Amino acid sequence: MLAPSPAGFRRLLPLLRPHRRRLGAGWLCTLVFVSSFPVLAWLAGQLIPAIGAGDIPRVLRAVASALAVFLLQKLAQFGQDTLLAGPALQVSQELRRQLFARLQRLDFSALEKLSAGDLTYRLTEDADRVGEVIYETIQDTTPSALQLVVVLGYMLFLDWPLALATLLLAPIVALLVSAFGARVMNAAERSQKQVSDLAALLGEAIGGLPLVRAYAAEPWLQQRFDIETDLHRRARYRTMTLLAQQHPVVGFIEAFGILAVLVIGAVRIQAGGLDAQGFATFMTALLMLIDPISHLTTNFNDFQQGQASLRRLRAIESEPVEPPDRPGARSLGQVQGRLVLDGVSFGYAAGQPVLHGLDLEIEPGQMVALVGPSGAGKSTLFSLLLRFNTAQQGRVLLDGQDLAELQARELRQAIALVPQQSSVFSGTVAEMIAFGRPASRDQVKAAAYLANASAFIEALPHGYDSRIEERGNNFSGGQLQRLAIARAVLGNPAILLLDEATSALDAEAEATVQQGLDQAMAGRTVLVIAHRLSTVQEADRILVLEAGRIVEQGNHGALMAAGGRYRDLCERQFIQMEPRTELVSPASSAP
Repeated sequence: MLAPSPAGFRRLLPLLRPHRRRLGAGWLCTLVFVSSFPVLAWLAGQLIPAIGAGDIPRVLRAVASALAVFLLQKLAQFGQDTLLAGPALQVSQELRRQLFARLQRLDFSALEKLSAGDLTYRLTEDADRVGEVIYETIQDTTPSALQLVVVLGYMLFLDWPLALATLLLAPIVALLVSAFGARVMNAAERSQKQVSDLAALLGEAIGGLPLVRAYAAEPWLQQRFDIETDLHRRARYRTMTLLAQQHPVVGFIEAFGILAVLVIGAVRIQAGGLDAQGFATFMTALLMLIDPISHLTTNFNDFQQGQASLRRLRAIESEPVEPPDRPGARSLGQVQGRLVLDGVSFGYAAGQPVLHGLDLEIEPGQMVALVGPSGAGKSTLFSLLLRFNTAQQGRVLLDGQDLAELQARELRQAIALVPQQSSVFSGTVAEMIAFGRPASRDQVKAAAYLANASAFIEALPHGYDSRIEERGNNFSGGQLQRLAIARAVLGNPAILLLDEATSALDAEAEATVQQGLDQAMAGRTVLVIAHRLSTVQEADRILVLEAGRIVEQGNHGALMAAGGRYRDLCERQFIQMEPRTELVSPASSAP
């Protein structure tokens, strides 16, 4: 795994090691490609005087030799580009793969701070930009730098005083490029942040368009979008302006350098230190420096923008990840489903506990409902059972084994969660139910039958092979929830966690889903989070939580008879001790 380091792109070098052979072959082609430039400069030095003298045989020999060298050079360039492209792209792919793997292991508290749009941009655009810099460095920057060194060396060999005079301009160009590059990197980082903010807003807007339209809030959303796009335009314009300033400034210095070399060359020829043929060769070599300098300048700017992208990617690596299993973590074995909370306390922030010394025993096969106001600790209790978080005091036991001592993967395979709104991935119905687990079609069908979903699935045009669109837009809420129940029971979990599994449904859909839940819950330990108390009256036990403590517990009848907090909650929702047996019609109630 990549470790945070101030070394920038050098930290990616270990990812190139598996591709040493291909890189070696590519750089061998690079050496052939670069070595051809002094030969071509020498041939140009032969050709120009021959043309001036009208020596056709000598011209033809020089042209034929140049064509042969050009052919060899282009073949070497093709080999260089194709051989070096593969490792560069594989490094980019491996970088993205590692970052996505880390993203999946991020601590949930860290993950909640990051917007989906920003993360999407980082793992697509930022990762692509880093990959492009890697490719440019291997395939273009390195050959250009070698070409610069080889051609300059040849120029020193031809006439070192003239070459040194030429080199005096190099530090000026380098300083200019470096100064512009630092400013480009800062501007690019600001621009990329604005793109991330824009992507985050787009994600919210697309998902919330029905709500926006329902509230006639289109002007408000349009104003927010206009502000974000304007900020993005300004940030991009700043970057483009810096690049636009750099090219004419550096270009002028290069043009001045070439003209100065012409003047100095004339002086050298007059002094007898250089002949016309040697000067023609020298000038050809000098012209061969323009292309690599241009490439290096452009690539340096891209490198600086890539540095900004790499910094944003490394920010993901700096986020805390879920703690690994403890050394010697035990296998869970056969699960009965007995849960015990022994003095459990937990808080997300220091000094701010959410749960306070909870003691609880749940027998296998029991249905226990958790009720209470928002923030009472119900969802936190679920997160402890799934070991998304670990109790800071006390222990959570499953069949007598401390969850902290178990293998997290096995634990989660024994516990299934049905959330309030089902999260779906695009794919087939069978793939959603299997959800990455090895399962036969018969097992998928059995889970769907248990979730009361088989009838509507088999009525689909392609049955279990029917496609689910993005966010499940081609299915109703009740259908998606039954698919979520099927997904939960496929692995035959011993414990089922239901987080308001029917609260977002209408009465008809709720009845259908509830039937699936009743079938799925049979023989399992079930914990239900409920705000609609009508859904938990049949629970074996109801726990009333407030401020992280259990203030009441018992079945519906006992708690209603006790006249405490639970009865108060029920009366607010018009739930009585017994269901009503008479309905008073509007007509009979009229005065």
